[in-house]
Amino acid sequence: MLYRKLDYDFLKTPVGEISVIPASLSLDDYIGLLKVRLNIGRMKYAITSGLYAIGQPDENSPVLVTANYKLTFDVLRKELKNINAWILVLDTKGINVWCAAGKGTFGTRELVNRINKTGLKKVVNHRNLLVPQLGAVGVSAHEVKNISGFNVIYGPIRAKDIPEFIASGHKSTESMKTVRFNIWDRLVLIPLEFVQGFKYIFYVMIVLFILSGLSSSGFSVSSMLTIGGTTLLTIFIAYLNGTILTPLFLPFLPARSFAMKGFIWNSLTFILLMQFCPDIFGSNVIEKLGWFLITSSIASFFAMNFTGASTYTSLSGVKREMKIAVPLQIISLAFGFILWMIKRFV
Repeated sequence: MLYRKLDYDFLKTPVGEISVIPASLSLDDYIGLLKVRLNIGRMKYAITSGLYAIGQPDENSPVLVTANYKLTFDVLRKELKNINAWILVLDTKGINVWCAAGKGTFGTRELVNRINKTGLKKVVNHRNLLVPQLGAVGVSAHEVKNISGFNVIYGPIRAKDIPEFIASGHKSTESMKTVRFNIWDRLVLIPLEFVQGFKYIFYVMIVLFILSGLSSSGFSVSSMLTIGGTTLLTIFIAYLNGTILTPLFLPFLPARSFAMKGFIWNSLTFILLMQFCPDIFGSNVIEKLGWFLITSSIASFFAMNFTGASTYTSLSGVKREMKIAVPLQIISLAFGFILWMIKRFV
């Protein structure tokens, strides 16, 4: 893991100098955010765990707990303007709070360990920790209390509500406790899903592009360039259906299964294209059916991948869905490919 050093001012405390971080993001921070959204260096985007200061906190200032995934850290600090606070960063191996809590790295053991390592008891007089609500699954409040003496207070879901939460004396409104996954939340995640899967679909596109030149007469470069162009477009549309359009319209599509949602959206797209571009999927029923099976499996598979980014799903639910969907997707892709190849020689 490549940890980024935050080189800012320092605040003298009983345990030594603590880095003081700004509440505003720099151009470099925004560039880093963009790169992460495009899956560039995402698994190495972490900061060193430990204790940080924002503003000019003292022994009575609140202590906020977060993960050492820098994107999570940045989302938190930019919402803390005009607030003096301590930020206790856990070593979650560069993973966000929600995912790290599920994996156990944002958990009771690491929280207690970080309290001890930073000497937090010497820095603050109170014994309260503000822990993200999405990290509750990994942190046992009573165990933290018994071992360290610190009380765990579960804060709001969104970082932007923290100032109000602190000002109100740690009182949560219903809105603060409600998990949302609106169109903007999904839109922010889509570029990552698109880029992350493209390297796999790219190989499929190249293989089918080359095979487009095959026929009963042998191999033809001319056929590869003409038919292959339509082949590339068709696969790319299926990929868009799975990685962009299905996630975008997720709540409006029937069925709970993400794989089924992808299948439904692709089916609608397929029907529309058949109406307005009837020859895009070939000239006979065999080829059209082949393309329907191929595109449906692609769209369904990549739509199913979005379960890892959604608040709609649980780990057990995802496992159940994959157990059913993946074999069907493989069978659909295989039969679709066979039908498509048959058309090459008939």
